[in-house]
Amino acid sequence: MREAVIVSAVRTPVGRCRGALAPVPAHMLGAAAVREAVRRTGIDPTRIDDVIFANLMNNEINNMGRMVALEADLPLSVPGITLDRQCAASLNALAYGAIQIMAGFADVIVAGGVESDSRRTYSLEKAEVAYSVAPPKFADIHTAPDRIGHVTMGITAENVARRYGLSRRELDDFAVRSHALAAAAWDAGRFDDALVPIEVDLGKGRTATVRRDECVRADCSIETLAALRPAFIPDGLVTAGNSSPMSDGAGAMVVMEREAAEAEGLDVLAVFRGYAVAGVDPNYMGLGPIAAVDKLLKRAGLSVADIDLWELNEAFAAQALACIRDIGMPIERVNPNGGAIALGHPLAGTGAILTAKTVDEMRRRSLANAVISFCVGGGQGVAVLLTRK
Repeated sequence: MREAVIVSAVRTPVGRCRGALAPVPAHMLGAAAVREAVRRTGIDPTRIDDVIFANLMNNEINNMGRMVALEADLPLSVPGITLDRQCAASLNALAYGAIQIMAGFADVIVAGGVESDSRRTYSLEKAEVAYSVAPPKFADIHTAPDRIGHVTMGITAENVARRYGLSRRELDDFAVRSHALAAAAWDAGRFDDALVPIEVDLGKGRTATVRRDECVRADCSIETLAALRPAFIPDGLVTAGNSSPMSDGAGAMVVMEREAAEAEGLDVLAVFRGYAVAGVDPNYMGLGPIAAVDKLLKRAGLSVADIDLWELNEAFAAQALACIRDIGMPIERVNPNGGAIALGHPLAGTGAILTAKTVDEMRRRSLANAVISFCVGGGQGVAVLLTRK
């Protein structure tokens, strides 16, 4: 059977919303990642069968996948498509690309995603009457029908925290851990290989180059987090400090058929071994990884103990802790270089960013198996299995 392998995985720095990367349009961030991912392989770009890219909120661009391919100066013959499975969208891009390769419909796929929360477009409702005097209303963006439970992501985290009996101190402790691990990873140079620096036009002939994630706080402490107010309900547990921040960033991967990659002498960073998606109650959307990981491991014939590395997207400390406990992940194997609470969560870009983190850590420590998993707005979970052989 044909195998799909990752031969290149890169990411931009992650900028804080309205921060260092705010002047850069989303498609430019995505193109920078794609351009570098392809350059590192040295392959003829005319061989790329498709660019499968993810984006959620930058609606000034129709079909981000095609726009990114063109902006990255790939040949006009290279097509592009855009996916939206909310936060897991670029992880899904990897899965769909790998599946095409395994099925024989493609040999080379570029997968990835981008989000610029700084540059989200506004969405307005259509006027219900002609020549309406009343101004238009902002659209109420839904991830689930009202009859099931149209709740904000923050409220889903509050729901999970209460279902699992989590305390505010537990959530804050997890957030401190994320920042400490991310700061240590940066100091140790563990993110350097995958990083694509971004040059930002500051106007009036001035530029700056962003080379580091902007949200990480090495001085984060339980005392500073304890001082924060609940973000969503007055007596809540979820704060800005134990949630992932709004962010800007992108990531991209080159996925190839294994024999072709090895024939060209390309380094196989990881082998795509499995993919699973599952639905859960949208009111508890953070629990999606529990169902997805269970399905993934059963299909692969593996147990939790067989997994050397878990990259679990930290949308909120509440949902991350619930998933870690329910699945039984050994905490020392989870997000050893920090997670989205510290590094940021540029929505559709995060799956590709976590993949770049994962393959680098697997190579650095000679790990055999890794799982990347996401909770998804609307009540879903996605999980992918990567191996080194």
